[in-house]
Amino acid sequence: MKSLPFLLRYTLSLILVLGIAFWVHTTWRSSIGLTSLGDLLVPSYLIQAALALGIVAVLYLLRQRFKNLLGFLFIAGSLLKFLFFFLYFYPPYKADGQLDGSEFAAFFVPYGISLVLETVFAAQMLRRLEKDDEAGNAV
Repeated sequence: MKSLPFLLRYTLSLILVLGIAFWVHTTWRSSIGLTSLGDLLVPSYLIQAALALGIVAVLYLLRQRFKNLLGFLFIAGSLLKFLFFFLYFYPPYKADGQLDGSEFAAFFVPYGISLVLETVFAAQMLRRLEKDDEAGNAV
């Protein structure tokens, strides 16, 4: 899979890992008597996937021009995800006056998985930038 372009590798990894997590999540919800697709589970996974893909794509596209600011851009992406949480997910979750564990998991499981993948791929991208810089300085 290393021979694939960076963004394609990231996209395929994100789809595969979130797809498996979604299957496990819905199976677990059913096994404990919850509606398998309740608590905005589908929008949560889709929005997290789209935001994670967008964040890494922006970092990748801006990696040369803003290499010293990539960490701040990464954090801005996480803030964007929380903005989506508070604007889109939090109001329906708090409509009954409480945020229960299944609602928390519906948002934060895909958030956490996406964050780990974003971090791993951003680190790979930064290592590659560092190697390219070292190779450029050696000449």
